[in-house]
Amino acid sequence: MSDATDEAGADGEVASASSDGSAAETYKGILTAYPYAFRASDSLAFRIYAGTSALFGAGIVLLFTFAVVTLLGATAEAPGGSFTFSRAFFLFLMFLVLAPLVGPVLFVARRHRRVGSDTRYDRGMAAAGYGFLLAMYVALVITTPADLQEDPGGALGAVAEFLYGLPNEAAVVPPVAAALLVYLTHRQLR
Repeated sequence: MSDATDEAGADGEVASASSDGSAAETYKGILTAYPYAFRASDSLAFRIYAGTSALFGAGIVLLFTFAVVTLLGATAEAPGGSFTFSRAFFLFLMFLVLAPLVGPVLFVARRHRRVGSDTRYDRGMAAAGYGFLLAMYVALVITTPADLQEDPGGALGAVAEFLYGLPNEAAVVPPVAAALLVYLTHRQLR
């Protein structure tokens, strides 16, 4: 006789329950999805990505929080209207940066909760997440002001020179392409 039974919830997800009737702990939101996905995954690459994305995510939230506080201080005396829009736009931009960063972790946590462990899927999602981090770095290099640009020399010098020569508007392309890659990787490997 088995010590655990499976119960299907209203949303079709299966939660394991022990013989005393208490449901096994999975996760209840984004903050608890990180430790759950970290513990559930057998992929070292994914575990490293989960830690890395948590650190970058916390840094991004702090950066945008300081930016909003600074904006609020600069526009405190001004009436609503466009200033209210710019405050909301900061939050929207933060979401656009955070969603692809935490997406691989959330996808892996959801897959482990619904289907179970799949190291190939975890590695693929980690690779897509690392690709998004690299794309964000490329976007930052493209938007580097001229007085801060440096020539690293060698093969990287040619790449840096090319990226510095692109218009600032081109900085949107790498993160958007990498965010799409995160989603397409999820679709392909599920």
